[in-house]
Amino acid sequence: MAYEVNGKTIETNANGYLDNIDDWNEDVAKVIADGEGVTELTERHFNVINYLRDEYINNAGNQPNMRNIVKAMKKVMNDSKLDSKSLYQLFPKSPDKQGSKIAGLPESKRKGGY
Repeated sequence: MAYEVNGKTIETNANGYLDNIDDWNEDVAKVIADGEGVTELTERHFNVINYLRDEYINNAGNQPNMRNIVKAMKKVMNDSKLDSKSLYQLFPKSPDKQGSKIAGLPESKRKGGY
């Protein structure tokens, strides 16, 4: 499988996760998101995406679970009432796994759906 973005072919694994995280940019994110049924990426989406990328790239490959994502997004979005349901509205298949896919990160090895 591969994505075509701005005339460039972006290679992926069989599940649609990028082979090379350096191929990622916001245009790639939009193409992946569209394929995932997330038709519009808002600032809130990019808050989660940028957090996931930062954790992976700058924290030894860390792929945070839902609890940690919610905790971080409460601070980033300055919304003390934010919960996992709010994040599932952004990424319906799973904020941690679907969000990571759209963020161009490797497929998570943690157990769980998606």
